[in-house]
Amino acid sequence: MAIRVNLDVMLAKRKMKSKDLAEAIGITTANLSILKSGKAKAVRFSTLEAICKVLECQPADILEYIED
Repeated sequence: MAIRVNLDVMLAKRKMKSKDLAEAIGITTANLSILKSGKAKAVRFSTLEAICKVLECQPADILEYIED
């Protein structure tokens, strides 16, 4: 996939666990894991907004386009 999800990087920078982020944004840890692994086919803007709010970052800090 040409979109890389750098959520692990942001979690490490903020010293936050996936479980804590999932609880803060109101999704299951399983769904967050799917997003983190890059296996998600889509992400809702509301979810992306919540992640950015909690991690105090921009969408570009989480999602990166990689040309194949």
